[in-house]
Amino acid sequence: MSVSIPANKREELFSSLKKANTAFQQIYPGDRSERQPVHTLYGGANLFKSDAAPALGRRALEIFETYAPDHKVFGKVFGMDVNSGFSKKVYDKVIAKLKAEAIEDFRIDFEDGYGNRSNEEEDETARTAALEVAKGMSAKTLSPFIGIRIKPFTEEMRERGLRTLDIFISTLVKETGGKLPDNFIVMLPKVTIPEQPATLASFFDILETELKMEKGSLKMEMMVETTQAIMAIDGTNPLYKFIKASNGRCIAMHFGTYDYTASCSITAKYQEMDHPVCDFAHHMTKVALAHTGIWLSDGATNTMPIGPHRGENLTREQMQENTAIVHRAWKKGYDHIRHSLWNGFYQGWDLNPAQFPMRYAAVFAFFLESYDDAVERLKTFVEKAARATLIGDVFDDAATGQGLLNYFLRALNSGAITEEEVLVTGLTLDEIRGRSFKKILENRKGQV
Repeated sequence: MSVSIPANKREELFSSLKKANTAFQQIYPGDRSERQPVHTLYGGANLFKSDAAPALGRRALEIFETYAPDHKVFGKVFGMDVNSGFSKKVYDKVIAKLKAEAIEDFRIDFEDGYGNRSNEEEDETARTAALEVAKGMSAKTLSPFIGIRIKPFTEEMRERGLRTLDIFISTLVKETGGKLPDNFIVMLPKVTIPEQPATLASFFDILETELKMEKGSLKMEMMVETTQAIMAIDGTNPLYKFIKASNGRCIAMHFGTYDYTASCSITAKYQEMDHPVCDFAHHMTKVALAHTGIWLSDGATNTMPIGPHRGENLTREQMQENTAIVHRAWKKGYDHIRHSLWNGFYQGWDLNPAQFPMRYAAVFAFFLESYDDAVERLKTFVEKAARATLIGDVFDDAATGQGLLNYFLRALNSGAITEEEVLVTGLTLDEIRGRSFKKILENRKGQV
């Protein structure tokens, strides 16, 4: 076919476009395929022990077996069908999860969960918490993901936040011979301006040099807790500026439900995860950071599933009251978590081991109830798309295929489905983890 544009003109035309496309792809590389924890447990730094993860896991299992002794009670609490086998399937997965790995991510908290104490006390807590982490590394009792939350880098708190981090990291790496736990992270709360994460990133550089650590080994996450983090004074969303200021150190952004709703002047009774002001912040965060590779996490439900009556010799009425309170709190938290999942936030906070059952019930049910349909749709979709590609037809609904790939990767990473349950789609694990529907079709040309 004859064309009007000479080759040299075409190359000249595409030269600047190539640079722009490449720059865009560097900013938006797409979602990361590695495992993202489904929750983060926050606990006061003064209470942290090296065996906290297994100990709290045992407590969560004990609570679950007390208040959901079988799948029928469980299904009734969460509104699942107890006759089809679905509630039993989810129930069994929750039991297995609580036994094997009840805590996925732990944040040793020096902020709200610790409070303002004397400098001497926080210094000592930073040191002892670091020693407990080192002990947990040696004993292999830490959760798969772990980190600390320091105080914010406001004018009032910056000295305290930096000093705690310095003592903690210095103590830890000296105790471990320069090693950090797997998936270690430092959380910076209440970020309002780019200079705050920039300062933390610069301090990471200093720590790594002074302590002879591997360059780039320290990572951070930030918290969206104020209206200024959603919209700056000039009317723009500043979140990507925060990410850029971290100099490649930031891997996640967490939402602080109660600080954010307070900043919106919401009264205490209505400070809930599914409040419309939270939805607005979630959508703004999602739009600002979509496809950048930054993990997003929702906040916590602060209604604890804990009965008011304690002790071993409770009356029948007291046990019934405890059960009713726990079940109501579980269902409320379950609904909040489902709301987050529906909005594309696949991670959230937990504040107490009694919340773990509702967390895993919500996550597993969310993915499992779509599994059979997703398998059939993906199988059919890949077959039809591959045929269309093979014969040269235009197949312009790749977004549907991409959504199905996202489902299977999220479901697999969450533990809702197994690798074997992914393979029944006819795709390989590498294809699922590659997250590229386009590449799957390219690799399958001529195979149909």
